[in-house]
Amino acid sequence: MGSGTDDIGFNTVLGGTSFVTCVVVGIISICVGKKDVRVNKSAFIRDVCFLILVLAFLIAILVFGEINLWGAIGFSSMYVVYVIVVIHHNNVGEEQERDAISSYEIDLSVPILIGVEKGESNCLEEGQEISKCCHCIRSSCCGVFMYILQIPLYIPRRLTIPVVCEKRWSKPMAVISVTLAPLFLSALWNPQEGSLSTTLLVYGIGLAFGITFGVLAYATTEDSSPPKGKGCLLIWLVGGFIMSVIWTFITAQELVALLMSLGYIFGISPSILGLTVLAWGNSLGDLITNLTMALNGGAEGAQVAITGCYAGPIFNILFGLGLSLVASCWRGYQASVTMPNDPYLLETLGFLLGGLLWAVLVLPKRGMRLDGVLGGGLLVIYLISISLRLIQTLGYLQFIINLPHYPTLVRNFDEM
Repeated sequence: MGSGTDDIGFNTVLGGTSFVTCVVVGIISICVGKKDVRVNKSAFIRDVCFLILVLAFLIAILVFGEINLWGAIGFSSMYVVYVIVVIHHNNVGEEQERDAISSYEIDLSVPILIGVEKGESNCLEEGQEISKCCHCIRSSCCGVFMYILQIPLYIPRRLTIPVVCEKRWSKPMAVISVTLAPLFLSALWNPQEGSLSTTLLVYGIGLAFGITFGVLAYATTEDSSPPKGKGCLLIWLVGGFIMSVIWTFITAQELVALLMSLGYIFGISPSILGLTVLAWGNSLGDLITNLTMALNGGAEGAQVAITGCYAGPIFNILFGLGLSLVASCWRGYQASVTMPNDPYLLETLGFLLGGLLWAVLVLPKRGMRLDGVLGGGLLVIYLISISLRLIQTLGYLQFIINLPHYPTLVRNFDEM
């Protein structure tokens, strides 16, 4: 949505999708290869084919070069279609799934956490060890230093995000947060190029809402405990969720600005940073959670992990990128949005489709068994894709370092 950062957004989403569908699925397949774990064929084909369909629509949008408001809404609405397909498949396809998978039966009406009892003790032990490590870190000088660094970011968040947790409840902080949150939104979305009257109007509206919310919070809450009523508690939770999303949006903006600055400083295209650094950071959580589920959850856990590796990117592309396109079109007074002119996006999409086709061809031929053949192939495809992009970027860097025509470039820069 930012000016000049659309290529970073696209590369980050596609880079994260490529990392999850190739690296995460590949590592899971290699790690559980000796356990003879098989996944649901119909569910796997459904998710992979729908992801391929989503990427095909995205390629069409990039080739066409622009998208209008209704096109962005239609693209984002494909996620609703995917949810309907999954629900229908889960309701009417259980018998077909049992016939396709002879090694085990999966009942999708049972909560996904059932069957993970074997790994429960391990998880508790790991949790205790992690708790001890965190305690050691907090008590160390490094932990104190990190805490000090977090204070400038923690205090504004604490003063603007309502917290209704029983253990962290504080009526004064709750009243302050609901009072300052509207003022914070007013300062955030105040048009900088607007007149003084517009600025005063925006801040006046924020102040009026803040005082109103503060008085209501003071009158309807207790000192000892947070709100108990479902309706009242829901309002507090919705407010906290909205403010958390806004802070996430602000953090993402600053992160993108930092990536662009680093790209300009070191002569690296910001898009390559989005494809690698930002995409890897966004996908590490998927790697840890899905790998843990596959290793400790047995066949059901592996099924959930593999499904998440394809359902997650579908959500990120259709809901995340789709809503961003909708917001960009709406912000431009419902005008069409021009797609980034980055030829490497289609290259990334090509390797991404190659990884999906490899999975959809290899896995059924091997009896839907997760093994090193599937995982190794996916890792090789991802390494080739990233290596090619890095070689292209490093070649450009080498050209900048050598600068055979450095005097001419200096003169042109002076003239600018």
